[in-house]
Amino acid sequence: MRRLTTLLTMALMTVLTLSFTSCTEDPYIADSLAGTWEGNMYISTNYDGYTYDASYTELYFANDPYSYSSGAGYWVDHYASGAPFSYIANHITWTVRNSVIYIHFVEDNYDIAIGDYYLDNGYFSGVIYDGSNQISFRLMHTSSPDWGSYDYGYYNGYYAKKNSNFTRGATDSTQVKAPVRIFRTR
Repeated sequence: MRRLTTLLTMALMTVLTLSFTSCTEDPYIADSLAGTWEGNMYISTNYDGYTYDASYTELYFANDPYSYSSGAGYWVDHYASGAPFSYIANHITWTVRNSVIYIHFVEDNYDIAIGDYYLDNGYFSGVIYDGSNQISFRLMHTSSPDWGSYDYGYYNGYYAKKNSNFTRGATDSTQVKAPVRIFRTR
């Protein structure tokens, strides 16, 4: 009887150990994300009836010192001279949960997930899951810029986010309509 109890205890410990393995990688993934990444995320923006393609995207991940697998940062889409804005910037909060990277765009109140990714040799590649859209990307690790250098919202020589009527997808004529980010396939 004692032998059976010992075997059952060992089996239970094995099962419990296996159930925790996915969470133990999350802090390592979060630590690997820290810093600035740049490249083409294949993003377009609809604004005022026109669609503009971003020339490149800059992502900055800062780890939260009180959490092992989350943090804050920013996401900036840069546009060529033909667009009515030079960039669109958002603060982000992010977390790694069960090896999936979840990103929340603070100003847009919008969420995406990144999965099937690879972090190695200065590159970050993976798939963005935006509803039913799945967009592949590849970014290169670069140096971290001064993170206070962007106005968050869209920029056209003025800071549009200071207007309290600035809303995503506004339909009322008294509201300023914000550009809408679109993750597109290649």
